[in-house]
Amino acid sequence: MKEELIARVVQVLRINMSWMTWNLFLAFIPLALSVWLFRFRRGGSWLWWLGFLVFYAFLPNAPYLLTDVIHLIDDIRTIQSVWMITLVLIPVYLLVILGGFEAYVISLINWGYYLHRIGKSQWIWRVELITHFLCAIGVYLGRFLRFNSWDFITQPDALLTKGVEEILGKQPLVIIAITFVVLAGLYWIMKRVTLGLSQRDSKIGINSGRANSNTPNI
Repeated sequence: MKEELIARVVQVLRINMSWMTWNLFLAFIPLALSVWLFRFRRGGSWLWWLGFLVFYAFLPNAPYLLTDVIHLIDDIRTIQSVWMITLVLIPVYLLVILGGFEAYVISLINWGYYLHRIGKSQWIWRVELITHFLCAIGVYLGRFLRFNSWDFITQPDALLTKGVEEILGKQPLVIIAITFVVLAGLYWIMKRVTLGLSQRDSKIGINSGRANSNTPNI
């Protein structure tokens, strides 16, 4: 019985690893772009603006991982073992979902860093709210209408016609509003956690450097 249960868990994880790996890859594309755009480059060139558009096209893929919790519910029904669910399934899903959302948080932190660098710090919170709203729309388009980031190029007509028509409905607007609130709330929490850990590591590094400078060479 245990062998069958373990085999079932392995099978479920093996099936999930394909879409988990792919969704994480899509989530880390905007993260990589945010480092290049907002940390190492200065805007103005056509290449920067092209990268900026690609960044926003792929950014919803990061918070989109939050909606993958629906797969967890299906897997729980399939495995039906409290220990396997608690010790194996839930940790894997948490790692993937938090990894994707952390990519979203760091991407926006880098965007805010860029705004601060060019003297537009007062725009940071506005840009964050606009981004949450745009990503809420993107998550809806991806989860319910099954559009992808590259559909902006491959089928823009379908994205505009079907997407706009669907979004203007009452139920989609409610879902988008709820998604916006969830994104804004989780981002507010995770941003402070991330910045807090970053500042702590910086202080540790500075203190270690001072300690090393006071240590005589042998």
